[in-house]
Amino acid sequence: MRPVIAVSGLRKTYGSGDTAVHALRGVDLDVMPGEYVAIMGASGSGKSTLLNMLGCLDVPTAGEYELDGFPVSELNERQLSLLRNRKIGFIFQSFNLVPRTSALSNVELPLIYAGLRRAARRERALAALEMVGLSDRAKHLPSELSGGQQQRVAVARALVTGPAMLLADEPTGNLDRASTAEVLGVFDRLNALGRTVVVITHEDEVAAHAHRVIRVSDGVIVSDLLAGVA
Repeated sequence: MRPVIAVSGLRKTYGSGDTAVHALRGVDLDVMPGEYVAIMGASGSGKSTLLNMLGCLDVPTAGEYELDGFPVSELNERQLSLLRNRKIGFIFQSFNLVPRTSALSNVELPLIYAGLRRAARRERALAALEMVGLSDRAKHLPSELSGGQQQRVAVARALVTGPAMLLADEPTGNLDRASTAEVLGVFDRLNALGRTVVVITHEDEVAAHAHRVIRVSDGVIVSDLLAGVA
């Protein structure tokens, strides 16, 4: 089975000479289809830089990265953008929903960019909303939804293109405890259905839902443990 993420010797340096900042210092990492992985680290540890690399938002200084079999390191900016849109479903701390647009229309947006016809968009967006338990809120505006419901709409939007993985950056950072539980429950169900989930977080409560926890410090992976392994 081919990894969704295959990283070897990944390095990222900002600047040069005496002022150079070595954000990543040689990271090796594989994530297989269907895994649920949490990546943790303190501020300045390199986890945000690693997120940018895995999300094809930045390119490494050195090393290799294959996303679902595609050699990211060899792609130009246009190719990176296409790969990012087709292979990654992003979920951010801020929900990034269009305010005066219904939940259904928000979920449809990536499919509009992909050129799908209206009927096909509507069918797939409704299915995605059903997967996150919000089919009965399809016509509601973001302002009519709770924070947890808004983030679940964002998850549906990330799902609707059928990406190789969901990549979530501090997805519960703006949520209260009840809404956090809602969103984490959605991640649990999606992973149980075979979705690959990678979550960047500093919260132990969030990481506890993952089956594998990776800790980053000073630009390197310092631990990579399966859930329940001390």
